Amino acid sequence: MFLIGSFGASSVLIYGNIQSPLAQPRNLIGGHVLCAIIGVTVCKLSPPVIWLSAPLAVALSIIAMQITKTLHPPGGATALIGVIGSEKIKALGYWFVLSPVFSGALILLLIALIFNNMTVNRKYPTDGRFSRTFKWMTDPTKKVVKSLRKKQINH
Repeated sequence: MFLIGSFGASSVLIYGNIQSPLAQPRNLIGGHVLCAIIGVTVCKLSPPVIWLSAPLAVALSIIAMQITKTLHPPGGATALIGVIGSEKIKALGYWFVLSPVFSGALILLLIALIFNNMTVNRKYPTDGRFSRTFKWMTDPTKKVVKSLRKKQINH
């Protein structure tokens, strides 16, 4: 299981609005993981009163993401899933943070790095710090695309 509902909103950001600071790798991974930890913790420590625990998890997640500069709006939904999710989700406890949240966010990031760097018109991540970090992955993709274009022009 690598899929949760909040990944749909993350996909809109990391594939459709790549210039947004909210779509950058730090925000994607950090926001989801931090919010998953908060969601599971609130679920374990608060009484099973949904109208109390659900908004508490989301509010604490927003505060934590702002403090850590990892604001990623779908992360709030991840915290909510940790609190109101099915019994299977709740039974995972803190394993929920590793799978599906962390592993799923990593898969989204890897696909975004490949997809968003296939053309010269798109560059992801847009923050220079991260571009240097992920250069080992994005440069070969750009070289393949350039060579394919040259072949198309020559034919």
